Amino acid sequence: MKSEYDLKNIDETRAFAREFAHRLHAPCVVALHGDLGMGKSEIARTIIQELRGADTVVPSPTFTIVQNYDGISHFDLYRVMDKSELVEIGLGYAIQNDITLIEWPEIAADMLPENTIHLYITGSGDARHIVIK
Repeated sequence: MKSEYDLKNIDETRAFAREFAHRLHAPCVVALHGDLGMGKSEIARTIIQELRGADTVVPSPTFTIVQNYDGISHFDLYRVMDKSELVEIGLGYAIQNDITLIEWPEIAADMLPENTIHLYITGSGDARHIVIK
């Protein structure tokens, strides 16, 4: 898999996420970076459905902060204001054991392992540019 992608629409973004999902084996961390509306949740949802079944219901964890899917943990840290909350919500456990998808990962930077996969998502309209580091 290459490290940069130019995707024209949501279908190409989902196809990218489905292919990317098969690179992930627990334990691993994927940090999803991007402004509001860039598709972080959609990419996470597609990865989860690819690995746990297309019929898996994947709500955004914006208000619950974390959702678990049998070895996949999906965190949305947008509303976390204090790093001490990260331990309470089980981020450390997830990092050590699960495929861990983290939206808005900046507050958890100190906890992320060195081999974290970072996806940087930018774009306009339905087009997305993704850089993997």
